[in-house]
Order: sequence, then structure tokens, then C-alpha cells
Amino acid sequence: MNAIALIPTANAVLNFLSALLILLGLYFIKRGRREPHRKCMVTAFALSVLFLVLYGIRYALTGPTPYTGPARSIYLLILGTHTPLAALTPIFVIVTLRRALRGDFAQHKKIARIAFPIWLYVSVTGLIIYAMLHYAH
Repeated sequence: MNAIALIPTANAVLNFLSALLILLGLYFIKRGRREPHRKCMVTAFALSVLFLVLYGIRYALTGPTPYTGPARSIYLLILGTHTPLAALTPIFVIVTLRRALRGDFAQHKKIARIAFPIWLYVSVTGLIIYAMLHYAH
């Protein structure tokens, strides 16, 4: 197996870890624990950037992966919501992170209420898409 063939699985792991860290970050901030929250969110961001780099490499080298499973309409529904939200997620996350790093926590909190569920949804649906592409045959 070549390295390119391992990228989808690596990306699924990165998605899982990002989702876990996003949830853990929420847990910490709800308890007023800013430093562990910051560490979780910055790490989730770094993992998401790594995901995007690997995804771009794999897509450039192999193109899209066709879905061959039995639940095509469900797959397309998930993919149809995942894709546009995945395109918006980096913008939301960068703006949210930037506001936090600048110490503008009032504005950070406002956009985080939008960015958080979108980022989590994209991470989780990314895992579902991976599972459907690689295990639902």
C-alpha cells in the first residue's frame, strides 16, 4: 500500500481527533477553564489544517472517490450539506481564533456560537462520509 492510499484513513483520524477536541474545548469553556479550552481549540485547528493539506494532496493526485454503496441518496444528502459547510468552516474558524488571540472575547463568543456547530458538523459528517466510502458496500 502506498502513502497516498493511507491519506483517507489518516484524515478520518484527524477528523475524529478534531471533533473530540472541539467537544472537549466546549466542556472546558463552559466550566470557565480558558487555558485548557485554548489548547484544545488551537490543537483542533492545527489538526484541521493538516487534514486540509493531506486532503488537497490526495485529491490532486487521485481525484474524487466515487460512492459505490447501496445508500446513494443518503450519501449525497450528507455530502451535499457537508461540502458547502466544509468550504465555509476555515473562514469561521480563522475569524473565531483570531478574535480570541486578540483578546476580543465578546466578539469571539458571538462567532463561536456559529462556528462551533458548523465545525463539529463538518468533522462528524466527514467521518460518516469516510465510513460510507470505505465500508458501506
